Amino acid sequence: MSVGLLRILVQNHILTPDQAGRYMDTAHAGRALMPRLFADGVTTPRALAGLLAQTFNYPLLDLHHFPRSGVLADVLTEEQMIQNRCVPLFRRGRTVYLGVSDPTRIQDFQKMAFASGEDMDLVVVRDDQLEALLEWLGQRSTAILSKIRREHEAAQGTQILYIDNEEAEDGPIPRFIHKTLSDAIQAGASDIHFEFYEHIARVRFRVDGQLREVVQPPVAVRGQLASRIKVMAHLDIAEKRVPQDGRTQIAFQKNGRPVDFRVSTLPTLFGEKVVMRILNSDIGGLDIDTLGLEPFQKTMLLEAIRRPYGMVLVTGPTGSGKTVSLYTCLNILNTESVNIATAEDPAEINLPGVNQVNVNDKQGLTFASALRAFLRQDPDIIMVGEIRDLETADIAIKAAQTGHMVFSTLHTNNAPATLSRLLNLGVAPFNIASSITLIMAQRLLRRLCPDCKKAVPRPPEAALKQAGFTDEDLAGSWTLYRPAGCESCRGSGFKGRIGVYEVMPVSEAMQRVIMDNGTEVDITALAYQEGMVDLRRAGLLKVMQGLTPLEEVTARTND
Repeated sequence: MSVGLLRILVQNHILTPDQAGRYMDTAHAGRALMPRLFADGVTTPRALAGLLAQTFNYPLLDLHHFPRSGVLADVLTEEQMIQNRCVPLFRRGRTVYLGVSDPTRIQDFQKMAFASGEDMDLVVVRDDQLEALLEWLGQRSTAILSKIRREHEAAQGTQILYIDNEEAEDGPIPRFIHKTLSDAIQAGASDIHFEFYEHIARVRFRVDGQLREVVQPPVAVRGQLASRIKVMAHLDIAEKRVPQDGRTQIAFQKNGRPVDFRVSTLPTLFGEKVVMRILNSDIGGLDIDTLGLEPFQKTMLLEAIRRPYGMVLVTGPTGSGKTVSLYTCLNILNTESVNIATAEDPAEINLPGVNQVNVNDKQGLTFASALRAFLRQDPDIIMVGEIRDLETADIAIKAAQTGHMVFSTLHTNNAPATLSRLLNLGVAPFNIASSITLIMAQRLLRRLCPDCKKAVPRPPEAALKQAGFTDEDLAGSWTLYRPAGCESCRGSGFKGRIGVYEVMPVSEAMQRVIMDNGTEVDITALAYQEGMVDLRRAGLLKVMQGLTPLEEVTARTND
């Protein structure tokens, strides 16, 4: 605690200068001053908090009415909170509000704000309530990390692995990992990154497409953390020189639905980086109305997938929601009268009634070999996770030409570029024109939190036109929104994501352009003539609907 606190007490005649001098040693030594003042009856937590809030003109907050789960976990580590006796309580706009019991330590808080890169302001809270909140936070994970450190020091450099024994689930490493995974699920994360560097280790969650740090485990146990996760995923813990991929399933509550994780390891300079992807196997969300398609795009997609044969391709970067879109289509078509088979790497969504196959290149089960096997299984609908080479493309196209409906994905920036990608793979223009019925490119945009989104004035018309808005758009009465931040969205201003799509049916005119060796530019021009809405335009429609901010669209869609 700071000497400044004693000065305030003297100025307000709560302590005499002589009395304050008796507490000076405690203040200089950095020991807890407030509990001693309370124990000696000098003041009370309530009275002192009120005095400090009035003196420094800071808001006073009663933590008794503050939900503990609302603490911003992505601003400071729990160790930083405990060491600095502060808690980031909420975010308003770009400012994080720290709950502190001693605002006289303003320089310490300013240094911490500078180091974190956040704009911070203070809120005064009672010291006893702050202590209770910090103790609760410590019980959640810092205590586990402290025990990890102590046990590592006690081992004097020997590696402790809680594996293959009865005490495995009671060890600090398994409990820390279990809690981290549980926190990730509660936060709505899609991926968990365990990263190890020379002097630090960190765990980050990807939530709504954005990575954020949540905790820094001790560097000394990086090998134990990576090894434990590899054991969970049935990987070789002795092999640390090459990447490995695996999968694990964890039930976090008795009788609860287990959660699947895809595990990937990567050898780095200072240990193995581990990424765990949370596989959402819940088919309840496979509703075409929740994808974000505009009504006319939905109509074109439904018409394409309900044809008896042909090929529908979904394109976009990793993490753009392609798998969910494909499984939504399969869910629509999944009836007892059709035979559906999928080849994936790996299968991420469990859909009853669909024959799902995980490809395994090491064992010779590639996408191409799986496709050949499917064609001997009397299929009606085939889905191949990704077209990566000419062999897979040729088999998929032949299947589409011989009475099967085929779904697949490619990694391209937009729908017209998909045709160029197939040509580069070596697929003949005639085969492309005669087999592909529709191509859909997509991206995911962060959705504004409906509870706190803030209406803002529109920028100048010139800036809006440069972003892609038309004169007709600007004549409309829509409202522009930006993120604000509240408890519901954990202060981020965003809650979930929504898709934007570029749906391009392959018409007869487009088939002729392809057959005439038309370029990507020719195909794009024809697609626009036929009414295709590109990704930027689809994003602007979401802006006018109040679903996402303009900055999100300009950052994630092509001009």
